[in-house]
Amino acid sequence: MSAIAQNHPLQLNTAYSVCNHIARHAARNFYYGFLVLPRQRRNALSAVYSFMRHADDISDDPSRTAVDRRQKLAEYIASYHVVASGTPTDDPVFLALRDSQLKFDIPTELLDQLVAGTAMDLQPQAYVHPEGSTAPVVAYRTFEELYGYCYHVASVVGLVCIRIFGYTDPKAEEYAEQLGVAFQLTNILRDIKEDAAMGRVYLPQEDLDQFGVTPEMLAAGADMERLRPLLVFEAQRARQYYASAERLMPLIEDVSQPALWTLVTIYQGILDRIERKNYDVYTERVRISTLQKVGVLARGMLKRLT
Repeated sequence: MSAIAQNHPLQLNTAYSVCNHIARHAARNFYYGFLVLPRQRRNALSAVYSFMRHADDISDDPSRTAVDRRQKLAEYIASYHVVASGTPTDDPVFLALRDSQLKFDIPTELLDQLVAGTAMDLQPQAYVHPEGSTAPVVAYRTFEELYGYCYHVASVVGLVCIRIFGYTDPKAEEYAEQLGVAFQLTNILRDIKEDAAMGRVYLPQEDLDQFGVTPEMLAAGADMERLRPLLVFEAQRARQYYASAERLMPLIEDVSQPALWTLVTIYQGILDRIERKNYDVYTERVRISTLQKVGVLARGMLKRLT
């Protein structure tokens, strides 16, 4: 048990309750994976999620400029560094996160990268259209660049999660990184319409060029015959990265495998639905219903019991 937990047992229990409340109401897909874990590991994931959630809220705050939001994020992680150095805190998220970090040996560098990932959309655009264009901005020229984005916003989450899940083989880190890319590619496919409406295209320019698709076409979604080959290509790329889940599963501790299975099944289910809808991500948002997620959760719990 950490020194923080020994000195503040009631405060720490309250801190974890706060984090569990945040995760239960905001984590959506991820929370179903939390529920299959033993309490201590579930609490740790809730603490990590709550830390990320607050960083996301700062990054998404419409009342502040991008410069202000970047500054606030820098102050946020700097404040946590003070706590990580041993300074007492009354912040429930910081308190729970520091205790979890000590319990599960989570490197502070990974937590830094989590916050850096939330700030990536606030950076000046790396790729812009000619002056006067009203098309959505293509954020990344190449898949290599997009991979870097996926790493920071999703793979780092996976690298933190496997610390909590438990593993000894360092290959688990490679597979967790790849699985995070699969999750983020799924999100990008699902959210093409919404992202374009906010002026951003995450599919790389080299892929748009390969299939003769423009940002305007992606935003409109009117010509699915032209768009579908590109979306099929991206879905197949995501499937290749999902293959890492089978390699990762036996490398994490048995007690955590049902949680990983639940997360992968829900996210692959989103990609399955996109494919069943013939890649129409425009008519309505593709999602897994609560009833379906509860069904996956039930099967995950059965795996934990067997």
